[in-house]
Amino acid sequence: MRTLGNILWHIPFLGFLTAAFYWLLGLLLTLLVVTAPLGLGLMEFGKFLLAPFGNEMVSKSDLDMPQNPLWRAYSTVVMLVYLPFGVVFVILNALQVFALCFSIVGIPVALVIAKSLGTVLNPVNKVCVPTEVAEEMARRNARAEIDRRRG
Repeated sequence: MRTLGNILWHIPFLGFLTAAFYWLLGLLLTLLVVTAPLGLGLMEFGKFLLAPFGNEMVSKSDLDMPQNPLWRAYSTVVMLVYLPFGVVFVILNALQVFALCFSIVGIPVALVIAKSLGTVLNPVNKVCVPTEVAEEMARRNARAEIDRRRG
């Protein structure tokens, strides 16, 4: 089913062009150095858009990936500067999701765009992982929450 979804994303809706656009924009922003945290996140988002049915975007902090505190602080500053642009992009993508839901064929594409709204709002410190990894992280977080509530 994931393969069929990815084919539908790429063939009639040209998802590979969207993926290439985000990846190249991320590359440009990374080369500018000042916006490198944003560029790295957009490059990961472009990688996600190559196979959206089978991948998830998750925060690096959820993966317990070690990060330099100075890089994390700088990334936060860059994210705050990007936030107004992210809100505009989220509104535009939400309108696109709404419009795509008018056709049966557009619903899977609308799901991809809806699934990525959080990343469009804030691509900083996000990483693309297989869906199985994201599901395992959710299970572990749920188990930790249950253990915390039990005392």
